[in-house]
Amino acid sequence: MYEDKHQTTSTMDTSAALMTFLSKVGLENSYPNKLTRQLLLEINRNSIYDEPGESVKTLPWRFLRQLYGVNAKCRNCRHVSSASDDDFLQLDDYSADDSAECNAVNPLDLILALFLCADSFLQQEMALKMSMCQFSLPLLLPHGNNSQRTLMLWALRDIVKEWCPHDLSQSKGFVEENIVQANIPLFSFVRLKNCSWSKSQLLNHVLSRGQQKCNIFTHREMEGGAVKREIANGLVEVCWYLPCGSESLDIFPNPATFTNLRGEICESLKEFRFLFQVSTVIFVCLDRVDEDELRILTSLQDVKSKLFLVVNRNGENKREDMMSVKKLVEELNLPNNRVRIKDPKLNVTEFSKKLCDAIKTLLLDVNTTVSIANMFDKAVELDISVDECKGNKQKEAAQQLVKEIGNQPIPVYKKQHLPLQIDKWKRLSQLEMDKWGLKENMSQLLEEEKNIRKVQNEHTTSTHMVMFSEQLSKCSREKRDFFLKWLRLELNAHSRTKLSELRNQFKEQCKNKDVKLIAELDQALVDSSLGIEHYMREMGLIYEFSTDSISSPIAADEIAHLPALAAEMLLDGYPLELLDGDASNIPERWVTDVLMELHKKVGQKSRLLVLTVLGVQSSGKSTLLNTMFGVQFPVSSGRCTRGAFMLFLKVGEDLKSELHCDFIVVIDTEGLKSPDLAQLEDSYEHDNQLATFVIGLSDVTIINIAMENATAMKDVLQIAIYTLLRLNKREKKTVCHFVHQNVSGVSAHAKIMTERKHLLDQLNEMTQIAAEMERQHSVKQFADVLNYDIEKNNWNIPGLWHGTPPMAPVNTGYSEAVAHFKKHLFQMVMSDKCNEFPEIPEFLVWMRSLWKAVKCENVMFSFRNTLVAHAFNNLFKEYTQWEWEFRKEILSWQTETQSEILNVHYQSDTHTWIMLVESKKSEASEKVEAEEKKMKESLNNYYRRKEKQVHLIENFIKDIFQSISNIADEIRHSLNTTLDFCFTLKKQVQEIYSRLPIDIENRKKSLLKDVQHCTLSDKQLTEMFEEMWAGVTHQHVHDIESLQTFGKVSFEDKSDHQTDSKNDDLQILAETITESCTKFVLDQAKLNTHSDDEFTVELLAKIDQAFQENGKGWQNKFEINLKLHICGIAAREFLKMQENSLQFD
Repeated sequence: MYEDKHQTTSTMDTSAALMTFLSKVGLENSYPNKLTRQLLLEINRNSIYDEPGESVKTLPWRFLRQLYGVNAKCRNCRHVSSASDDDFLQLDDYSADDSAECNAVNPLDLILALFLCADSFLQQEMALKMSMCQFSLPLLLPHGNNSQRTLMLWALRDIVKEWCPHDLSQSKGFVEENIVQANIPLFSFVRLKNCSWSKSQLLNHVLSRGQQKCNIFTHREMEGGAVKREIANGLVEVCWYLPCGSESLDIFPNPATFTNLRGEICESLKEFRFLFQVSTVIFVCLDRVDEDELRILTSLQDVKSKLFLVVNRNGENKREDMMSVKKLVEELNLPNNRVRIKDPKLNVTEFSKKLCDAIKTLLLDVNTTVSIANMFDKAVELDISVDECKGNKQKEAAQQLVKEIGNQPIPVYKKQHLPLQIDKWKRLSQLEMDKWGLKENMSQLLEEEKNIRKVQNEHTTSTHMVMFSEQLSKCSREKRDFFLKWLRLELNAHSRTKLSELRNQFKEQCKNKDVKLIAELDQALVDSSLGIEHYMREMGLIYEFSTDSISSPIAADEIAHLPALAAEMLLDGYPLELLDGDASNIPERWVTDVLMELHKKVGQKSRLLVLTVLGVQSSGKSTLLNTMFGVQFPVSSGRCTRGAFMLFLKVGEDLKSELHCDFIVVIDTEGLKSPDLAQLEDSYEHDNQLATFVIGLSDVTIINIAMENATAMKDVLQIAIYTLLRLNKREKKTVCHFVHQNVSGVSAHAKIMTERKHLLDQLNEMTQIAAEMERQHSVKQFADVLNYDIEKNNWNIPGLWHGTPPMAPVNTGYSEAVAHFKKHLFQMVMSDKCNEFPEIPEFLVWMRSLWKAVKCENVMFSFRNTLVAHAFNNLFKEYTQWEWEFRKEILSWQTETQSEILNVHYQSDTHTWIMLVESKKSEASEKVEAEEKKMKESLNNYYRRKEKQVHLIENFIKDIFQSISNIADEIRHSLNTTLDFCFTLKKQVQEIYSRLPIDIENRKKSLLKDVQHCTLSDKQLTEMFEEMWAGVTHQHVHDIESLQTFGKVSFEDKSDHQTDSKNDDLQILAETITESCTKFVLDQAKLNTHSDDEFTVELLAKIDQAFQENGKGWQNKFEINLKLHICGIAAREFLKMQENSLQFD
């Protein structure tokens, strides 16, 4: 039976047919173009459970939800029929079949209806998702405004494809281009009225050869494909064939565009004429040719070079049919190589191979190519509207902005027009790290920070940023969206070639392992990236550094309005940069004010469930989030824009009470470093810092692991756990899910369980090591830090692609596994009745507190994993002991030498003193050199051991040797300064003694003179002397008075000293250590031979030794309080010692 008998519409008016169909599927109120992407981003019951509805009116929404999850089964959506099984037994009653036919929907009609009801941005996202599923896309819509055909240029603008022509396969190069800009041959397929086969099915066979069959075009043998089309006739669909570079897999060596006109050409003449004019070759599928069709085809210009007949020799009137075809061939003077006839003995698969050979020949001889973007003028000429006319002014503004970049390098452009985010912002970020780490002099740090902030505040806003800000703030929401989309498209096109070159160079250097060049190219990739996020970052920094006195083209009130603008964009589905990965910093004022504005806009109902995904770069983490939530985080190989971005997804009213939140905050992070970058200096610091921050910030963390990068993720997790243990600030544990990518097969769960257990054992071991280092003895396993269950929190996800890209569709198993994971993730959240998620103000307090704590832990992030940190910690303990022995020996020698110099008789000549000091300086240098050599020998001996895992810290040996040399230099300088001071002091004493007889004589005479008039008694004179003496001694002991407040009463064990398990012996332990240390203090005070530093260090070392020798089971606070208690006792004894010494003098 002929295709037209099954799939042609009635003769009713097309507009009436359209409205009838829209009403049938429940879209009448959404026409035209009223559906928005925001409707699809809401987290509601339907988006989680996705169950078939009972009404045909549920089909559009189910199709969209599945399409947003890139599920290729979305075209098979059916509603649950209310007909009972008995209906099918009533063979004489056709009413059941009529009812079913009435409610049935052809997938093409549904797709067309949704494109007509979707706004411009939803159309783009639908086209992008359909392209990922390898569906054909609408090129010409038969029903637009005023029933005018529409060229869907804007809807296809967002699609970027990669392919490898065979002439680039040897060099392993590839082409990456926006598909509407690609100049490639265009082959169009149409049919005549008499055509007994499905050209769509034939096209699928042609385009799927070499891979598993893919239904790119909907056809009659598909589910729902045999349902009569109601509105889709006249629709022109488009798809692309793109080679992967493999001769064994590729059907064609070069790319090509294929279009398919639905319905016969006589019913869609305007569409046919348009295709004929823009196509390289047009294939006409037919059984026979009618007279009206003959007139149409013979009236075409240049028909000989463009027409190709695909004839099906079939049916009862073969002879008559073939005669009509022969007549057409003769009148058009078509050569034999422009006709292919299918013999009845050949099936579609066999015939498709012949057709492929013909197309391949045409590709080799092709002289004309076409891009969809260049079809604009031809469409206007034929009175076909173009969907791109809507945002022309915004397009011009975006193009003007990018045009002014010109040929200058992107890094140069950034310095000129986006200056706040360059060097000084990065330096300010480093200063904040240094300030919290107390790496340098605090006053200098604060002064430099103040100067940088002043310079940043005085920056004049560039004209480009003024233009950008005005487009966002002064335009309507729709115009703002058009501007941002056009700007993103233009920027991507501008930087695509440059980034591609840099990535190729980077790959080459990774093979050569040139560390310096790898680092330079990695930074060049970051510097050469330019996207909307950089303009938004600059806008945030303008606000961050702004003050009340603003001298800027952007007025003060407009700057004050920026957070409200960004909050609006957050609610519209745009991401906000939380952490600037280039500078490793958060613009806290900007982020705080944006979120507080959002809090106001939603009526202060802003409970947040924060969900984060972490993974090594190119492991598919952004794709995972995009599939789960239908969002569009950037997806690319390698990382360009760095940091963390947050996206707000509204929770529907039907789930708020069950999820206990108003928004899901999805945080996407940059890919953590690949093995190529692991060899770089300080390569772990940024990744470890980022992972710790986002895990600590999240309620749910998804660890995205592909087996080839499991080690890298394990290392990052170890440091994150260690740091979170050190911070010890949040009562509620983050829920952790492991998603294992590229795992499929029915036995995968059982087979991978061994690997999971091995990974968990390693994480448990590392957690125990970290807990031991931090003396948190209640922490025994990984699950004590993060909420994790090996049975419930592991998910296997198959590979993303079903075949070899670029022609492979998304694997349906991938989409369904992600949907299953999403459903169970939210079910776990719902099942926890104790969940109470913070509102925005509480979230911001925690964010600032966490970020401050993370900055303080900067040193810890430089280690690769916990084993390295533990090995370094062991070395550090030994190093500290060596340093103490070094300093103790030098301090002892210094005390003896000072005493020796000061005890030289004051009547000795100056030369004798000089010679003595110089000899002592020489002796000091030898002493320091000997101790330095001894300390370095200890370090060498330590590295010769094997039980301390010293091989893990071999990279640090050079730095540690340098540190020893630095200590020696410092001590040497200190000794020389001390000896010089002793010499100066001795000279001053000599001068005093030389003047002493004269002074005594003068004072004696003065005293005798004063005594004659003195009325004070001996008792009063004594009291005056004691008062004077007390004042003198007070200034010597003032600095240690603060410690005297401790240790006045007996030490008491408190509840916050205990761990989870009650330790009744803690009080006894405290008393034992106090008694032992007090005895040590009294003994040393009697000897009076220590310097202040020596005495304090030795006392603290003795307390630490006492803790190590005793059992476990206390918090760090117990150690701190006990040390203060003992030091308080020591301070009073030390004070008595000083006072006795002064009184003796």
